[in-house]
Parts: sequence; structure tokens; C-alpha cells
Amino acid sequence: MKPFRWLISLCLIFLLGCTTGRTYTVFLRYQPSRTFESLEQKFGSTLGIAPFKDQRPDTLHIGRHIPLRGVSQYFKNDPFPLEKAIRDSLSRALSPYGIKTISVSDWDGKPDSLRKIETDSILMIEIKRFWIEGKALPFRTQARTWVHLMIHLGVKREGKVFTKNVEVEKEVTFPRLTLERVEQQVNKILMDILDGFLSNPYET
Repeated sequence: MKPFRWLISLCLIFLLGCTTGRTYTVFLRYQPSRTFESLEQKFGSTLGIAPFKDQRPDTLHIGRHIPLRGVSQYFKNDPFPLEKAIRDSLSRALSPYGIKTISVSDWDGKPDSLRKIETDSILMIEIKRFWIEGKALPFRTQARTWVHLMIHLGVKREGKVFTKNVEVEKEVTFPRLTLERVEQQVNKILMDILDGFLSNPYET
């Protein structure tokens, strides 16, 4: 009986190992592709950064690769978590324009609360979706990326909150999906979204 139990345990360990995909790290960083005019006039010299809200069902990963055979492989962002990666990248991008970013413990997103903040403006982002999925096909891989962000900017001088709802979906076919291509895809979409926001932060 003991050898039989040992054999069952060994089979279970093997099956569990086969059904658990490996996780790869993707370096995530927003790098602006252009310069932005009058940015300090729009944000002020101080920008409060309220806690970003990651509302995705899976906050541990930003994507997966589904091979023709075997188990799926997953992608995880670095820096982690995702809200930190986006927040830190934005802070670095704004620094050359003389805008100091300050962490704020909370913000309800309402115009009435703007008069209580100590900064010139305040920013909060809701992450609704951030996912890349590569599906292997014969002789090629189809990669689809979805990013959905809600960007809330409160400007004290204006007494207004500007909300931009951005949804992007892009599909690309590669001969083979590599980690470098995954990084290029997600960083390119993040760049397009944040470039568009900084170009016209009051646009809704």
C-alpha cells in the first residue's frame, strides 16, 4: 500500500508542475516621445498624486502567452505593482518641467474637495484593464493588447475635475512572441496614452 501511495503522490506533484506556467518579468516604464508646452501653467508647480486604483481582476499579472502545446506563460511588470510603475514614470516625466509631485493619502475625486488640497492640482488614475495576450498559431503568434485607464485631474485654480476615459486595443502578429516584443507593445501603448494626456490634460 505504501509504494502505491508514494506513486500517487509523485503523479500529483508532476501534474501540478505541468499545470503551473512560468512567469516572466516585463520592464514597464513611460518614456515621453515629445515635449509638452505650458505644462507648468496647466498643472501648477505642485501636483498631488492620489493613490492609483488597480481595479483589474488579476493584479499580479499584465498578460500571458498561450502556446500551441503546454501551459500558458504569464507576464508580471517591474516595477511592481502596476500603479507604482505608472505613478513613478509620470513623476519622472513631469520633473523636467519644474513640476513637483507630492504623494497624497486620499482624494474623493470631487471638485468641492479641491479647495482643501495643498497642491496646485491633483491626479488619480483608475486602472480598468492592462493586459497583453499572445496566442500561438502555426508559424506565427497573434498578440492582442488592451489598456483602459480613467484619468482624473483636479485643478485647484479652475475649480474643476477633468476626467479622461481612454481605451486602447491593438493587435499585432509576430513570427514569434518574445519578451522584448511584449515590453515594446505595452510600453508603446502606455506612451501613447500618457503623451495624449499631457498634451492636453484638460481634454475630456
